[in-house]
Amino acid sequence: MLEALIFDVDGTLADTEAAHRAAFNDAFDQVRLGWYWDEATYLRLLQVSGGKERIAHHWRMVEPDVAEGRAAQTVIERVHAIKTRLYEDRVSGGQLALRPGVLRLLREALNSKLRLAIATTTTPTNIDALLRTPLGPDWRRYFAAIGDASTAPRKKPDPLVYQQALTALGLPASACLAFEDSANGLRAASAAGLPTVVTPTAYTANHRFDDALCVLPHLGDAGALLPCGTAGMAQRWVTVDALRRWHADATLCESA
Repeated sequence: MLEALIFDVDGTLADTEAAHRAAFNDAFDQVRLGWYWDEATYLRLLQVSGGKERIAHHWRMVEPDVAEGRAAQTVIERVHAIKTRLYEDRVSGGQLALRPGVLRLLREALNSKLRLAIATTTTPTNIDALLRTPLGPDWRRYFAAIGDASTAPRKKPDPLVYQQALTALGLPASACLAFEDSANGLRAASAAGLPTVVTPTAYTANHRFDDALCVLPHLGDAGALLPCGTAGMAQRWVTVDALRRWHADATLCESA
């Protein structure tokens, strides 16, 4: 039986990557690193989960001789702190909307007595900046469990943050659905045993999602049909009833 929905944040709840890229580049300017991540570069870097990890990976690529050691780590911490503040400025106050269907589905799930959780590699500050306007300052009340970069030192595709969410919920993976937008996120959710609905963005549209329960353009609004191959159906938005059917189909397939 479906009892909980577990959501990634960046790219899943909102299409955040353009705002992240701009904040990284502004932070590089402030620290005078001389770096600029264009879209092609950032697409490649999205294969690395976590902001600090992304900076460190890029540094090792462009300046391997100076990218290691305590001094480099100090710079990475400083750049990431600046970037986090700049990102917060860009998305706070509702400047970045949630993706189609997200707010509706969250509310419908709560009304249907499903529990909600977050499993992300982004920072608590970034989550708060994104959600405190559309969900209100007490947005945490929506979620029975929240896992983020502060709780999970091992980033996706490691399943740690999903395992933590399941432990906090007190539920087996078979009672939950995950929502992701990227290959690393799908790998993490699948490794934790979670059937996963994937809604790619322009930044992740070229990823492989072979293990996904469904791959959809978004969670739906009144303007587009959303086919789901697993259930052999099409509808105008993703409903809790549809999720329950898809989850039941996935559970039956696993037990067959």
